[in-house]
Amino acid sequence: MVCKNPKNISLFCVIFLSAVFFSCQSLPKAPQAFLQESRFVPLDTGASVYIFSNVKQARQIIELLPIEELKDRQIRRMLDRTDFVAAAFFPPGSAKRFQLVTWGNYPSSRIRIAFRSNKNWKERTAADGYKYWHSAPDKLSIKLSSRQVFVLASLNDSPSDPVYRNPGAQIPEGFGDFGQAALLSCWIENPGPAISRLMNEAGVPLRFPVQKLFINFLSAGKSTAGSENIYEAVLRFQFDNPSQARGMAALLNLASGFVSDDQFFMLLTANPPVQNGNNLDIKTAPLGIKELSLLFEIISLY
Repeated sequence: MVCKNPKNISLFCVIFLSAVFFSCQSLPKAPQAFLQESRFVPLDTGASVYIFSNVKQARQIIELLPIEELKDRQIRRMLDRTDFVAAAFFPPGSAKRFQLVTWGNYPSSRIRIAFRSNKNWKERTAADGYKYWHSAPDKLSIKLSSRQVFVLASLNDSPSDPVYRNPGAQIPEGFGDFGQAALLSCWIENPGPAISRLMNEAGVPLRFPVQKLFINFLSAGKSTAGSENIYEAVLRFQFDNPSQARGMAALLNLASGFVSDDQFFMLLTANPPVQNGNNLDIKTAPLGIKELSLLFEIISLY
């Protein structure tokens, strides 16, 4: 899922900043409220990872995501003025790199002037009839209104409709309730192969037949010295049936007595797993910057 080539997004940021700089604090209220009020998210289906975040509360976590564009100065300025973002990251083999939607009050007339003044951006008409802007050099398509901005980054320079296809990606059952109080929430499609690989590297050759993985990142206060924010994560592994969840809990408990030198595995076994029907919930040990980076290895494998 690692996004590369920051140049592809820098021009977009220069234009988009003109909107975000003047934006008001508005929709939506919070990630968990948004997810609880809808069955679908306004992003396309087929992504590997879907992320939802209150940007101001989760800024430090967002900056650790394995996305090269986050190092871009323009992106950082954009994040300073953004409240809520939903993003989808697509697997290898897809024509799409990532898609995102942000909320706010945007002076769309100013942005249109900025687009028209740059020769790289051309106005296009989507199959559904709406207008959007496309930059072939940057492989980006953007649609904006006074309330929302949709962005699609592609692997080729052909125009692509940036707005999701109705009804959007279906939110997995239980994800909205699970994400209550989270600073950042995400779900991962088909995480089994990536988790099995991490387990094998830890010396635990387990096949992990998990169907979906939910992750919440929560605030856990400050470090003892008071100089570092501390977080914790709750991971929910969804299996086909309670028997698989129960068996995996037993295997993890057994393996925790034999593995003591793999940091990722130690994070997962700091607390006993809790079975809840088809689900297996794991609360990590407290997470500083170093530990957060380790946990993001799951996401970076996509």
